[in-house]
Amino acid sequence: MELTRLPVNERAAKVNETVERIANFAIRSLDKLRGRAANYDDEHYEFVGGARDELRKKHYDKSLRLLWKAEAQAPWSSFKDCTEQERGLLDMAERGMNERERHERLRIDSAAFRRLLDLSYTPAQKRALVKIISAIGHGEAYAWLVSATLLPEVKSSGGKAALTMQVLEEAKHFVVMRELVQAFGVPIPRQSAWEYLLLEGTLRAKGLDKFFGMNILVETIALSIFGMVAEFPGLEILQMFHLDESRHTALPVNYFQEFPMTTREKSGALGRIRRLMMALPAIPLVLYLEPELAELGIDAFDFAGSILRKVARLSVRAEFLTEQQAKEQNAFFNDVFNAYCRLTREGHELKDFMSAETSKGEAVARTEREIFATA
Repeated sequence: MELTRLPVNERAAKVNETVERIANFAIRSLDKLRGRAANYDDEHYEFVGGARDELRKKHYDKSLRLLWKAEAQAPWSSFKDCTEQERGLLDMAERGMNERERHERLRIDSAAFRRLLDLSYTPAQKRALVKIISAIGHGEAYAWLVSATLLPEVKSSGGKAALTMQVLEEAKHFVVMRELVQAFGVPIPRQSAWEYLLLEGTLRAKGLDKFFGMNILVETIALSIFGMVAEFPGLEILQMFHLDESRHTALPVNYFQEFPMTTREKSGALGRIRRLMMALPAIPLVLYLEPELAELGIDAFDFAGSILRKVARLSVRAEFLTEQQAKEQNAFFNDVFNAYCRLTREGHELKDFMSAETSKGEAVARTEREIFATA
């Protein structure tokens, strides 16, 4: 296709050039005075902060490689996200299955999935699982919103790419988990007061405090719940959620390596108080779930200790806490838990709840060792 060059009157061209120069000067001056709404650097064709490709490679690229399809992992769901080629591979895999394997796959369709849950759990266990999983299901809705609101806050193209994948993954988590919880066929509770305070406090947080509230605190609770129940019958899909959350919890650590906080942001008294206030509702939330955890054979204080240890570890790695502060914080909560148990549990003996681990399975343990940098 040939493009025809149109003749332009020389006087018109000069007028246009002058108007553009004046308009450009006015806009640039206005931009300097009031600031740009988007933290975008059009001069260098990057977001403010530069490319930071390492962040992109650690999160955006990796997340794309590990992007799982709900249609393949959860055939009982209404999610239809496989490409035609991927569906063909699934069909080929089914044809290669033996009779037992084929039966196992076919029984987990949208209709039979409810029957599997009915056979696997008592009514009390189903109610317990729904209360526990829906608590973090409400959290997925807030994670979707919080990760979207963080997009304008983070610097660099790499940082924004990393957050973009979290927005995408939180959307899928919310929709798939909603169907998973509904499949149990029992009433789904509304948010408790503690969930409301924790999640609203995170959404309303200013700036990068959201990183602490969501990626370090809420996502660690989610990671711990998924690691705790992902081997239960019918809940295997939560292993994929666990993998996603592991990247989400690692994001603040990697981001602050590229864009370190100021000393005031890291250790200022006001910042520490704000983050403590955000975190406090997590303790009564776990106690609120104590009967349901007990129904599944899990000690609520082991679960709480495991979460607090991981939150403290991530806080140290992201430099929200020093090693000494984390040690003192863990010791304080361990004393509180033991004091409570002495009052409520007959014959209770002193226990180190902070060393407890409620996540199960080698794959989960391997992922968490990498994230929390433990041996």
